[in-house]
Amino acid sequence: MTTTGKQLFTTLTSDGTLTLAIEDVTFPEPTGNQVLVKMEAAPINPSDLAILTSAADFDNAEYSSGKVVAKMPEPFNAGQKSRHGQKLPAGNEGAGTVVATGDSDMAKALMGQRVACVPGNAFSQYAIADAAMCLPLGDHSSETGASSFVNPMTALGFVENAKMDGQKAILHTVGASNLGQMLNRICLEDGMDLVNIVRKPDQADLLKSQGAKHVVNSSDDDFMDQLRGAIAETGAFYGFDPIGGGQMVDSCFKAMEQVAVSQMSEYSRYGSNQAKRMFIYGRLDFGPTILTPAYGFGWTLSGWLLTPFLQNAGMETVMRMRTRVLQNLTTTFASNYKTKVDLEGMLTKDAILDYRQMKTGEKYLVTPHG
Repeated sequence: MTTTGKQLFTTLTSDGTLTLAIEDVTFPEPTGNQVLVKMEAAPINPSDLAILTSAADFDNAEYSSGKVVAKMPEPFNAGQKSRHGQKLPAGNEGAGTVVATGDSDMAKALMGQRVACVPGNAFSQYAIADAAMCLPLGDHSSETGASSFVNPMTALGFVENAKMDGQKAILHTVGASNLGQMLNRICLEDGMDLVNIVRKPDQADLLKSQGAKHVVNSSDDDFMDQLRGAIAETGAFYGFDPIGGGQMVDSCFKAMEQVAVSQMSEYSRYGSNQAKRMFIYGRLDFGPTILTPAYGFGWTLSGWLLTPFLQNAGMETVMRMRTRVLQNLTTTFASNYKTKVDLEGMLTKDAILDYRQMKTGEKYLVTPHG
């Protein structure tokens, strides 16, 4: 039996033309450990926007029913040369009901169940997923479980990574984001100190109302004083940054080094021996990452992605993390949405210009069947 439905695709050509289009697709029968999921809810995460919108000009794009054509400026088009001409699905995660399965016992056990999954084409009415990567939701709705993988497992991954590296404190540069609020709740539960950086007073108030102990506002004139004080109090020489571009990472390294130097008993021309580490896990700012020679040589900057971390962490750790997410889906790992749109609705000009801004607390939820 074949299954047909609508699916969103994104295509970038060598001349910088980015096309988002909804097409009718025939989905294959699942085999082996695969399941076919009728997708009922999928969040638009910042990680989805990398191929969905990137830096394209959607203010001046051509909009029609179920299709958008925009231009990708340089150097962003050349930077994505490897995807030129490829028609890619979109939507990392979502939730829905299993309507067909392969012949493995694990797959068959999911028949008829509501599951969260990470198929990579969640902006679709149906998706093939690996049964091993499906999380049965029990009595939870698909909307409740739609965001149960990327943000929860990423926030938990930060804490697990810090513990593996012997850290007792974390710094996070976008503290009031959906993920940042989850991270705050996890750190409170686990006794891990957390320094939250925000941009606005209302974001600081939001986090403090949720029990955050260390919140600093990058818009304040005394931001660096606040940051140094929070690092000195917590020992947070280990941070995560989704901004990427600009000088936020540089500011964090400077503050870390200044705190470390203040604690030295004697001068060293090479700076402190304190290990300082920052991980970039996103690109909210597409500009270059600016670093200055202002923090000695004891620092490390690297990227951080969820899938490689999970592969390195091992199945026991991953299963423990997934169990914790499921048990706390409506509390610690709860997600909130600004609005819901169907597949056609996510390709309207108003919607794209809104959700691509990635404003705090304004995430969109896609309901592929309307």
